[in-house]
Amino acid sequence: MDRNSVTWAGPMPAVTTPFHFDGRIDEAAFAANLEGLIAAGATGFVVGGCTGEFWALSHEERKRLCNVAAEAIAGRVTLIAGTGAISVEETVALTRHAEAAGCDGVLILPPYFVKLSDDEIFAHFADVTAQIGLPVMLYNIPGNAVNAITPALAARLAALEPVVAIKESSGDWNNYYATYLSVHDRLRVFCGPSSVFGVPAVQLGADGTIDCFPNVWQKGGLDLYHAAKAGETARAAELQALGRRLTDLFTSEGRTLYPATKAAMDMLGLPGGGTPRRPLRRLEGEPLAGLRAGLKALGLL
Repeated sequence: MDRNSVTWAGPMPAVTTPFHFDGRIDEAAFAANLEGLIAAGATGFVVGGCTGEFWALSHEERKRLCNVAAEAIAGRVTLIAGTGAISVEETVALTRHAEAAGCDGVLILPPYFVKLSDDEIFAHFADVTAQIGLPVMLYNIPGNAVNAITPALAARLAALEPVVAIKESSGDWNNYYATYLSVHDRLRVFCGPSSVFGVPAVQLGADGTIDCFPNVWQKGGLDLYHAAKAGETARAAELQALGRRLTDLFTSEGRTLYPATKAAMDMLGLPGGGTPRRPLRRLEGEPLAGLRAGLKALGLL
């Protein structure tokens, strides 16, 4: 397999996992968010990724998300499930379930917490990919996972049979650019922090974007890709500037990205928000008030 083995492209939001107050997954709100984003123009989804709080979900809950998403989407757009785990066995089991559920591919990050060498990361992916059939999107997010898929390592991993794409979420433009140059002839390259530099990434040739912001900023978050792809420079620049301001708003003054995303969804009346799962907490007090004021100042509320 390689980049030509799949048709994945365009804006594919990384969706939230909403919870009831008692901690159960709110499946109806989850499906409603998918439906709204499809109507807004999403070309696919990543479920059970970082935005989906995968680290706080049991394996059974991660499997259930695949089932609910596949049923809700019904083949209309691309469905990619986050199946990364620390062990080979867990990753393989989650990936095999994703395939049985009807997912089109899986997003796999390196094992996390313990610092690994490039050879150890490569061996992990080699062991996993030898036992699965679904196409794989590599996931580089060292700020969360500790271990990085460097441009040189991405080039090595591109040789593994089911690897067809990479989501580059280092947040470092130079690293994104080097990764793109290293693998774009073999792998589809998706920009993770599209709210920060999605426009230049698409102008360079990114196959798509995978970001949390379309959960909140539905049309704008999706149109950022389309405007850049169509060469609508002024519109793309306007959307990029707004995306950067949203990123700053969600990650300042006591706010962190995922609770702020859910709080903003609630303010905007969008399904899929609600209470994050601990250790994350709902925004309250000044951080919540500042988020509301910021959304009003940006003309989104």
